[in-house]
Amino acid sequence: MKCYNSIIWILVIVLLVSIGILVSCGKDNQADVEEQSKDVESVIGEDGKNEDYVKKSLGARSILLPTPVWVIGSYDKEGKPNIMTPAWVGICCSRPPCVTVSLRKATYTFGNIMEREAFSVNIASESFAKEAAYFGSVSGRNVDKFSITELTPIKSDLVDAPYIKEFPLVIECKLLQTIELGLHTMFIGEIMDVKADKFILGEDGLPDMLKLKPFVFAPGSWEFYKTGGYLGEIDSLAEEIKGG
Repeated sequence: MKCYNSIIWILVIVLLVSIGILVSCGKDNQADVEEQSKDVESVIGEDGKNEDYVKKSLGARSILLPTPVWVIGSYDKEGKPNIMTPAWVGICCSRPPCVTVSLRKATYTFGNIMEREAFSVNIASESFAKEAAYFGSVSGRNVDKFSITELTPIKSDLVDAPYIKEFPLVIECKLLQTIELGLHTMFIGEIMDVKADKFILGEDGLPDMLKLKPFVFAPGSWEFYKTGGYLGEIDSLAEEIKGG
């Protein structure tokens, strides 16, 4: 009986100690929460307005991240093929399918597109990052970029422009419209065809990002970056919020 009483007292003592620990932890946690609340209040302020919390203005600058890396193919008036990597490119319309390329008048490619009213878009994989950087750093007036990089120009059957054989994804475009914006002129090209190497296609027959391995440009820092991994199918991601 004495043995049982001793065990009971031991259990009671253990229970009391445990309760004390829980109470102490609860107070510590509450103190942490209160401290965090004070930190937030000190940043935001009671009126919700505090300069330390407001996003910093960077001014009216072309530093939106990221932008695609496209290499533009064109012929000059003598028929010499040229390629260059412009900073400002993108898709601008679905029907008809169109892309936009903005160039300064001083560029060699500007005159080529005006002359031929056509161009190609060549999308490189990561293995061609050096070539893409080079194409944007020298003028085709002075060097033969195809010869130096040992890449192959292919004459399009649909538009008056060359494309790069070794690049896995190419788009053939005819000039649809030209818009003077300021320092740059926007060329809008209607897509006549998209050509892709079979090894970058997915099961649905469309280009697969993970197989293509494109890279992007960071305006402002003038750097190339790899693309990240798969995040999810758009409808499924949206449904997580709609369904919630």
